[in-house]
Order: sequence, then structure tokens, then C-alpha cells
Amino acid sequence: MTDKTLGQWAVDTHAGIYLRLMTWFDTDLIVAWRNSEQVRRNFVYQELFTREGHENWIRTMIETGKVVQMMICDLRGGRPLGSVYIRDIDRQHNKAEYGIFIGEPSARGRGVGTAAARLMLRYCFQEEKLHRIYLRAFSDNLQAIRSYEKAGFVREACLKDDVRIDGKYCDMIWMAAINPAREEQAGGGEMA
Repeated sequence: MTDKTLGQWAVDTHAGIYLRLMTWFDTDLIVAWRNSEQVRRNFVYQELFTREGHENWIRTMIETGKVVQMMICDLRGGRPLGSVYIRDIDRQHNKAEYGIFIGEPSARGRGVGTAAARLMLRYCFQEEKLHRIYLRAFSDNLQAIRSYEKAGFVREACLKDDVRIDGKYCDMIWMAAINPAREEQAGGGEMA
């Protein structure tokens, strides 16, 4: 059922999900999910997606290694439930931005997002050897913030009036997770 190239880290039997790499064949599903109001309203970029735009994303971001995007799939039957990704992968500073969306309404509110976030963090730390994974969430998206905290992200800041959506300024919560195996290598963070 799972993509054997990803390994055991990509499976959460308790949550009943696994991750596999996104392919071109997932394009129509990704576009439909991202254009649904339930998903779109939780993204800073709220323009409607197109097939052409997503195919360009694959060519310019996925295939160049600037982004790693995976599908969250149901362990029983392999049905895609959503997608998780890291973008803006910075090899100099060993960090990347995390993103997720649960496209299938039946998969929301039952721990799929939290489990997928844990799996993706494991991938980022073990396979990509990244030190820091960060994310931004709308401050009123309390369900997502709780899910991120359960997965291991910590709130670092509230960015006041950080983005403007439909003419209204919105606060963003900045969160991050540090690779526990590399935490001891982190500097004290003191500024000169």
C-alpha cells in the first residue's frame, strides 16, 4: 500500500495514514481541494488554482528540489486525503517552511493533520537532515494551531496585521519545530 521508497517513517498505523510523493496524476485533486472554500480560506495565497498553475509549480518547484510535496493517504485503500509539503528549503541554514491541507472533508477533525505533521517532521529531520521547520497560521485558526502544537511545533511569535485578506489585516502565528537530534548543536541565539 505504501510507497516503499519512503520507508517506515512515512506510515502512522494508529491514525491510519501514510505519506507518498505527490505526482502529476494528483494535479486535478490538488486543484479541486485548494479551490474549496474550507481549504482556501486558511491560506495566505487565496487566488483560485488552475491546472496550468499547478503543473508550473511541479516543474519549477517540485522538480527543481525547492519543494517536497507529499500526499496524505488512507492506509485502507490508498485514497488521498490531503497534502503536506515543505517549501523554501534553505540548505545554508537547514530550514524550510511547512504547509498542509486536508482536502477530504471526512478526514478533518480526526487527527489526520496532526499525524501527517508528525510524519513530515520525521521526514524533514531524518531524511532531509533539516534543523528547523517553521510555519505561519492565521491567529483565528485555533484548530490548526492546536494540531501543530500536538505535532511538536512551538509558538514563537504573533505577527500583528501581517497579511491583508479581503481588505482586512490579519494576525499570523509563527511556529517552529527544531530537530531534537540536533538541538544540542543550536547556538544560544544571543545577538551581538
